[in-house]
Amino acid sequence: MPMETRTRPRAPAPGLLLPPPFTLITLREVGDAFAHAIDIAPEQGAGTLVYVGRFDLAEFAVVLEPEEPLRTARRALYAGMAALFDALLTFSPPEKPIEIDWPDAFKVDAGLVGGGRLAWPQGASEDEPPPWLVFGGMIRTVSMSDAEPGLNPLVAALEEEGFTDAGSGKLVESFARHLMVHIDSWQEHGFAAVTKEYLGHLPREQGVRRDIDENGDLLLRRVGKVEVERRKLLPALAKPSWLDPKTKGPRS
Repeated sequence: MPMETRTRPRAPAPGLLLPPPFTLITLREVGDAFAHAIDIAPEQGAGTLVYVGRFDLAEFAVVLEPEEPLRTARRALYAGMAALFDALLTFSPPEKPIEIDWPDAFKVDAGLVGGGRLAWPQGASEDEPPPWLVFGGMIRTVSMSDAEPGLNPLVAALEEEGFTDAGSGKLVESFARHLMVHIDSWQEHGFAAVTKEYLGHLPREQGVRRDIDENGDLLLRRVGKVEVERRKLLPALAKPSWLDPKTKGPRS
């Protein structure tokens, strides 16, 4: 079983309708869901979902407890990304292009809206299951920029792109439901099921066959070439491509 959630009494989750076994913790707008989830992960355990109540961002983080060694457990990033992609697709206008920019960024109609990231305990052994992982997500729902919509085609917000019903709370609720689906599929069919879903959301490249290695690296095999191109996951996780370190939000 790649991921596990503890079975324990659950209080009703006010504000968001989350499926079992999630437990909701809501922070004020100034809160940091990712940092808070990391702080409380050892005590609160799997299924804890931290949500920041903002209207301009869907910001959340969820605690997971893997049963496999850290070197392979980091592939949980892909399950989280696939679940968040499905949540975006739920509220997307028809024919609106949504893509994942490997490994961690979401683009709507080529404009960056946000992404996902992953944390684990410092000093955790690569060969042992870590006590916890935290997957965090952040999606720009409303633009706070003074610039006119469409002026910067490389940046987007869901409201501008026609996601009229995609409030932050609804998006997180949908993510939680889809995450359970992907975790169940991982447990039942192996990680290949997550690989298929995730890779199907990357931009298409003709003549390229893609796979995900056991340690999470992206493998590219190009037609006519013998060597395999490897894009390493671990260095990419150290510096999320979509995150602005100054604003602590999606790049703009």
